[in-house]
Amino acid sequence: MKRDADRTSGVAARPKMLAPDRKPHPPRLPFPAGACDCHAHAFGPQSIYPCTPSFPYLPPDVSPQDYEEMLQTIGCQRAVLVQHTIYGTDNSCMVAAMKSGKLQYRGVAIIDQTVSDKELDSLHAAGVRAARISVTRPELSLEDVSQQVIQTAARINRLGWHLQFLACMDHFPWIEQIIAKSPLVCVVDHFGLVRASDGMQAPGFSALLRLARLDHVWFKLIGYRGSIQWPHYPDVTPLVRALMAAAPDRCVWGSDWPHTNLAHIPGYHLSMCDYPSGTEPMPNDGDLADALGEWLPNAETRRRVLVDNPVRLYGFE
Repeated sequence: MKRDADRTSGVAARPKMLAPDRKPHPPRLPFPAGACDCHAHAFGPQSIYPCTPSFPYLPPDVSPQDYEEMLQTIGCQRAVLVQHTIYGTDNSCMVAAMKSGKLQYRGVAIIDQTVSDKELDSLHAAGVRAARISVTRPELSLEDVSQQVIQTAARINRLGWHLQFLACMDHFPWIEQIIAKSPLVCVVDHFGLVRASDGMQAPGFSALLRLARLDHVWFKLIGYRGSIQWPHYPDVTPLVRALMAAAPDRCVWGSDWPHTNLAHIPGYHLSMCDYPSGTEPMPNDGDLADALGEWLPNAETRRRVLVDNPVRLYGFE
């Protein structure tokens, strides 16, 4: 669906994010057949899918073909696209990318009470299997998010979807109890936006380990956002291995392509989540694949994260 023309207002004045590295290299340890990238985003073209006026930056225009070329290089045959907050509840860009791609796709949508049951059914038919809830805005309260989770869970339960959380665990410690009490399967992405340098004893990561004891909580191993140790992010290794030890059948991997790195915009980055500010290079997806190989050197363990667990979570054929 083409979005309203007024969404394009102010586009020229907003800075544009860097495009992803167009030359990923194959990983040193080949991915197994059926491997899945469980976290990526679809953007543009802006002429058809302009982002919401309230966002202070513009993403790069990237096509499903661009994404699939990267996946082919690193060795993935399946993928999960995640709706970015830059589009709000208009999931049409993501769905179009899922339909135009040649791989097996699943999706994670953003919804609210304005999204009809008919739209939910259409999203499900397109391959969407989850709803994403973002807990990053400082004005959010436990009551706000609890109500959102209750309402969303009631809407998606009939479809068999799960909930995915983008949540700053260190800034919103109460999110732990919301996830723990959720009636549906929950997936925490980006390591709860904790800083790897804070280590496993940090309150946010300790909360993740407590959640890992619960059978309904899953995790996406996406490591570069919380680390400045480019290109393989070795300080993330103990975090990955701790989660894998606690929940080996409930961890999946994601590239986070095309890496909308907010710190590259002067004066604007998600400082509330303590991201590295300002100088980190654009990741090469081959390096991210190599980082997974260093985190999980055992081939069978990597197969579990890349193939077996995604099949169970997303219902791939």
